[in-house]
Amino acid sequence: MTLCLFDTAGGEARIPLLDNTFHTWHGYVPGIGPGQRYGFRAHGPYAPDQGLRFDKAKLLVDPYARAFDGEFQWNDEHGSVGQDTSGFVPWSVVIDAKAALANAPTEPRPTHAWSDTVVYELHVRGFTMRNPAVPQRLRGTFAGLGHPASIGHLRSIGVTAVELMPIHEFASEPHLQRRGLTNYWGYNTLGYFAPHQRYAATGQRGGQVAEFQEMVRALHAADIEVILDVVYNHTAEGDENGPTLSFRGLDNVAYYRLADEDRAHYIDYTGCGNTLDARQPHVLQIIMDSLRYWVTVMGVDGFRFDLASALARSMHDVDKLSGFFDCIAQDPVINQVKLIAEPWDIGHGGYQVGEFPPLWTEWNGRFRDTVRDVWRGGETGVRDLAYRLTGSSDLYQDDGRRPYASINFVTSHDGFSLADLVSYEHKHNEANSEDNRDGDDHNRSWNGGVEGPTDDPEVLRNRRFRRRAMLATLLISAGVPMVRAGDEFGATQRGNNNAYCQDNDISWLDWTGDGDDPAGRDPHLTDMVAALVALRRRHPVLRQRDFFRGIDTPSGHKDVAWLRGDGAEMTESDWFRPRCDVIGMFLSGDGIHARSPRGERIVDDSFLVWLNASDRAENVLLPGAPWADEYVLKLDTAADVPVPQSLAPPAIPGASRRVVQPWSVQVLAAPRPGVTPS
Repeated sequence: MTLCLFDTAGGEARIPLLDNTFHTWHGYVPGIGPGQRYGFRAHGPYAPDQGLRFDKAKLLVDPYARAFDGEFQWNDEHGSVGQDTSGFVPWSVVIDAKAALANAPTEPRPTHAWSDTVVYELHVRGFTMRNPAVPQRLRGTFAGLGHPASIGHLRSIGVTAVELMPIHEFASEPHLQRRGLTNYWGYNTLGYFAPHQRYAATGQRGGQVAEFQEMVRALHAADIEVILDVVYNHTAEGDENGPTLSFRGLDNVAYYRLADEDRAHYIDYTGCGNTLDARQPHVLQIIMDSLRYWVTVMGVDGFRFDLASALARSMHDVDKLSGFFDCIAQDPVINQVKLIAEPWDIGHGGYQVGEFPPLWTEWNGRFRDTVRDVWRGGETGVRDLAYRLTGSSDLYQDDGRRPYASINFVTSHDGFSLADLVSYEHKHNEANSEDNRDGDDHNRSWNGGVEGPTDDPEVLRNRRFRRRAMLATLLISAGVPMVRAGDEFGATQRGNNNAYCQDNDISWLDWTGDGDDPAGRDPHLTDMVAALVALRRRHPVLRQRDFFRGIDTPSGHKDVAWLRGDGAEMTESDWFRPRCDVIGMFLSGDGIHARSPRGERIVDDSFLVWLNASDRAENVLLPGAPWADEYVLKLDTAADVPVPQSLAPPAIPGASRRVVQPWSVQVLAAPRPGVTPS
C-alpha cells in the first residue's frame, strides 16, 4: 500500500506503508496538517475471475476521509488496467479532527417523540437554489439551508424534522457524464464520512465539515431534527465495468457481494451494479463508524436507510437476525436515534414493508399506493383505506410496534411531485436522454382529463381538490407524516418522475410562484398544510401512540368508527366495498390511547372526518348523540378558503346534514362538553 501526498500544484509524493498489523497497512508521516490532499495506491494481483482487482496505477480515495477536493471525471484511463487515474478522481483531505470534535453541535438536541414527528424530505441544493430570500452565494449549500429564510419556512409549516437526501460525498455515473448530465439526487456514494463538497459555500479543503455542523446547529436552535438519507447498500464504483475509485481497489473481495459462480461479476440487489457485503466485518465496521461519526461529531438525529433490505440479506434472503440489525440494536449511540428503513430492494423477496424489527420505522409504500388509488377513483377498497388512516395495524401490530412505525407519504423524491401526480398520467422523462425508458410506468396518477398544463377550469378544479385532499389525508392519518419539499406550494417537475440527473430548474424548487403549476395556482395550499400540522400538534387523537381497538369508550361510542353517508356505522358488506366514494371516520377523544407523564389518561376532542373520493357531491348525516351533540368545522378542502378564518366558527348541530363536495375532505371537531375546541 502506498500513501500519495499532493501539493497545491498537483505534484505527487509517494510514501510506502510498510507496517502491517491485523491485515491493515499503516505508517506514520510527520508534518502533515489540515488541508493536506492525499490518496492511496494498492499493489497486488489483478485477477478478476478470483475477485481480485488490485491496480497500483489507480489512485484510490480513503473510505474514511472526512472531506474531499475535486470530482470524479470519467475517461479512458478508468477503463484500462495499468492506466494512471491521478487528476481524474477526488483527493482525500485531512481535516482538523480536534477542531471538528470541539465544534460538534452540543446544545440540547430536539427531542420529538416519533408520534409527534412531522418529516419534510428535501434536497439541500434544490431547496435553496431559486429562493430569492437566501443570499446568492449561499444558495444550494448547507449554509443556505441553515439561513433564517429557509428555517423560517420550515417553522411556518410546523415540520419537526428535515430528511436530507444524500449529503455524503458522491460521484456522477460514467453514463451520465457521457451524456453531459450529473447525478443530482446523490444515491451514488463515494465517501461515507464526508459532506458533499458541492454543497459547501466555504470551499473544499475541509471547510464543508464546519459548515455542515453550523447548519445542524441552526436547525436545532429552531427545534428541528436532522435526518440523513444514507446509502450503505452500494457505492459509486458500479458494476465490473465501472471505475476503480476506492473499495474495489483496496479489497474487492472484502467489500462487495460477488457472484458465486463467477467472481468477476457482482450480485446486484440495488440496480446500481454492485451491493456492499454487510455480512463482512469490515463493511459492518465502516457502516457503524460512519453512523456514529455523523451523530457524535456532526450532530445529526437519525437516518433513513436507502434500500435497507439489501443490508439485511444473510445469504440471499432478507433476515431479521442479520448482523446488520444486531449491530444497530446493540450500539448505545445508534439505537437512541431515529431509524427509518426504505424496506425494499430490487432482489427476489426484497419487498419487506412491515417486516423490519423493533427500533425501526419504515417508509410505508402501502400507504402511498392506497392513498394515490383512492384519490384517482381506483378500486382500492374501504378496508385498505381504513388500515392506512389508522396507522396500518395490519403491517405493524403483530410484532409489537406502534402506529408511528409507519412513515406515511404520498410523494417522495422518487416519482411525481404532488402537482404532477394530479396532472400527468404518463412520465415525461425525455430530458434524461434515455428515450423516456427510465422511471416507473405505474404511477397511480390521474391527470383529470388533460395531460399536463391546461387552462380548462374544470380540470384545474379537479386537480386542486385532489391535491388538497391527499395532503389532508396524509396529515390526519395515524403514523408519521412525511411531506415532500415543495408539495405545499405546488412544485412541479414538468412530468419527470425520475429527475435524478436534473440539476436544474426541473428539480429546483420555484419559490417565486411565477413558474407553471400544472395543478393551478393555489394561494391557500401552504396555509392549509400549516393549519393541518398545527391541528395535529394540538390534538393527540390525530397522532395516536397506540392502535385503535374498536372498543367502547366511557362516552358510549367506539374509539374509532366507520360511517356511511347516512350516518350509520358500516356493515361488513360496506367494509369490503371495492370503491371508497364517501366514508366517515369518527375518532373518539375519550378513547385515545395516550397517557400523561403521571400516567393519567388524556382526554381530547373527538373528530369526524369525511372523505369523498367520487365525482359527485354527497349529502351526509352528521351522527348525533351519543357520538356528539355538535361539531365545529376545522377544514374543508373544497372551500375557496379551506381553513375557516373565524376564531370561533359556528357550531353545527349533531344529526344535521352537510354537503361534502367531490374529491374533498372535511374535518370536524366534536368538542368535549364545556370546552371550546382548539
